[in-house]
Amino acid sequence: MLWSDPENEPPKELRDTQEMLRRLSIFLALAMVLAMIVIGLR
Repeated sequence: MLWSDPENEPPKELRDTQEMLRRLSIFLALAMVLAMIVIGLR
């Protein structure tokens, strides 16, 4: 690998978007579990 090769890293905007999507998916998963518990208690 040459020193002049570009780094194999996505641009900052893409990384930020991926991080936001990851947080959103975790939040959605927790919300679904909470909804299941609430529905189950009724």
